Amino acid sequence: MRIFVAGHRGMVGGAILRQLEQAGAHEVITAGRERLDLRDQAAVHAFLKAEKPDAVVLAAAKVGGILANNSYPADFIGENLSIQLNVIQGAFAAGVEKLLFLGSSCIYPKMAEQPMREDALLTGPLEPTNEPYAIAKIAGIKLCESYNRQHGTDYRSVMPTNLYGPGDNFHPEHSHVMPALIRRFHEAKRDGLSEVVIWGTGTPRREFLHVDDMAEASLFVMDLAPEVYAANTEPMLSHINVGTGTDVSIRELAGMVAEVVGFEGAITCDTSKPDGTPRKLMDVSRLAAMGWRARIGLEEGLRETYAWFLAQEGALRG
Repeated sequence: MRIFVAGHRGMVGGAILRQLEQAGAHEVITAGRERLDLRDQAAVHAFLKAEKPDAVVLAAAKVGGILANNSYPADFIGENLSIQLNVIQGAFAAGVEKLLFLGSSCIYPKMAEQPMREDALLTGPLEPTNEPYAIAKIAGIKLCESYNRQHGTDYRSVMPTNLYGPGDNFHPEHSHVMPALIRRFHEAKRDGLSEVVIWGTGTPRREFLHVDDMAEASLFVMDLAPEVYAANTEPMLSHINVGTGTDVSIRELAGMVAEVVGFEGAITCDTSKPDGTPRKLMDVSRLAAMGWRARIGLEEGLRETYAWFLAQEGALRG
């Protein structure tokens, strides 16, 4: 097949691209922003009609942590809606029958029963700090479902839990919790600080999935026979959770990062900062029933991610 990976320079898209290239079974199509702005409807439609891919992996998105979501809510909902609408509509116009849309666990209500099942979608209010982003991702799921119902396409959606790994964004203000902690503890050790302060109470619990596991799961779901996928989903509830099924508190995570980095100082909590959702643990029984489970443990993944971070920092200095 000819597969277009939208967002191949991002963490998840990059991991999917690596796995596709290593397998060597398909022809992979990519386009950086200098060649194709996914927010430009006409350009996206023209690109897909010209390239004629057999399948599309929609891994492109504007992403960020609590601070970024709070600071730029209009950007997060607007850009993600544009990207999703342009690529999904463009894929259909170009005759693409197979598409995989990557969403996020933030689609579920803030107080959803734990672990979060796929049928928790649209059953309660969202977490306010990332509601615009979550609404965009929900729209992407429903857009795929709507094309399937109306046009008989095979557009599938996977909802990953919190992702981390090589290729992550370690920006001091716009990163997610895992890379933010890695950078903070690394700089504290480097600068000889005696304390690292983390946001919130440290009690919220989060689940973390290595990006290579996410890439493997994504291609697994995309390659499933239609009858297998249909047997484990519903027309109006067709998305699939991807995670490990286990979680840790933010305070526990901070301790793990400190150990991996080698920081021996104190860890304190700034309770004036927001906690976000109290807990976000995925129910991954649907995907397990199909035959896939995560294989990379959190400590192993942390050490690999920190090694990648050090290599990038060294490259920048060099």
